[in-house]
Amino acid sequence: MTVPSQPSVRHPWRPRDLLRKLHLWLGLSVGLAFAVLALSGTVLAFQTDLLRWRHPELFGHALPTPAQRAAILERIHDAHWPAPLRSIDTPTAELPVWQLSLAGEKRVYLDPADGHELLTRSKDHDLVLWLRDLHTHLLSGKNGETALGILGLAELSLILIGLTLWWPRRGHWRHAVRMYAQPPTRRWRSWHQSVGAMLFPLLLLSTLTGITLIYKDTTRSVLAAAFGDRQGPPSKARALPPRDMPLQWAASLAAAQAVLPDAELRRITLPSEKNAALTVRARGPREWNAVGRSVVVIDPYSATVLSVYDAQAQGGGARLIDKLYPVHAGQVGGVPWQLLIGVVGVLPAFFLATGFLFWRTRRRHLKHAQHMLGKA
Repeated sequence: MTVPSQPSVRHPWRPRDLLRKLHLWLGLSVGLAFAVLALSGTVLAFQTDLLRWRHPELFGHALPTPAQRAAILERIHDAHWPAPLRSIDTPTAELPVWQLSLAGEKRVYLDPADGHELLTRSKDHDLVLWLRDLHTHLLSGKNGETALGILGLAELSLILIGLTLWWPRRGHWRHAVRMYAQPPTRRWRSWHQSVGAMLFPLLLLSTLTGITLIYKDTTRSVLAAAFGDRQGPPSKARALPPRDMPLQWAASLAAAQAVLPDAELRRITLPSEKNAALTVRARGPREWNAVGRSVVVIDPYSATVLSVYDAQAQGGGARLIDKLYPVHAGQVGGVPWQLLIGVVGVLPAFFLATGFLFWRTRRRHLKHAQHMLGKA
């Protein structure tokens, strides 16, 4: 008696199978963009070192006196620039020249003592500035920043799914982080999983801080609520109408320093036709941000302080969000953290390469096995 053949039974997909497919296609689709952005971040973590290497003439200067600082600010204000002037970074021990940020990702560097021009950089001719615009705006302004937010959330999903797929059963932890040399399929998979698992905290921190910087207003509100902050972000001072009067540069800077005596005046936004107020960002001794998050707004005609925001006096939520950018950019922790951020920036390219090699090698294996079964 002939037994009828049983039809093959297709097992329903388990959640793990769906996660594996999602991880694969997310990796193959957004993985390349993730890798390029992360590599650009690695370069930006060393941008001051690269500037010192390429343009040593910007370094080794003495810092300006208060009188020189006031005179150069007046000269900068009266000069005509090829693009709108956004801000001025004052000379510091790390970069002892004036750095002017102009629209269109342009930078102009001036001598700290007499203000003569030392160097002009533009993203059209400077790779580091081009990479900076790519990393922060995808070369597309505000629209690029929106796309970066979506990409960042996809990246976060990718690494969390990867962790879920890797998570070992009890008693298998040592095996789960072991890396193999052969066969090729096992090699690429073990390298991909083991490196990802061991460096997951750093990768997660870098990704999360990047996302929170894009959605900074939402992050600020969430952290303020979580920490019970009573004060909000610095309120925008009312625009000051221009007047036909001389500007008191030295007295205005002295007034800003007087209300934040322990802080360094780091970034200045000059009066404009729409708003004649002088805005100064300052860095307190406990702030991590290289420019500082404290803000003083001054009436430059009378050297009167209009508003003060002391970042160090804020609640825990505000102080935490002010630390996110320095952590993400490698500005704190000295050379060790800078090197770690550099390594993290290389990881997505490593995962893209090993993931693709595993996928391709496995497909070849399966095709070969099917071919051999067809011959049998």
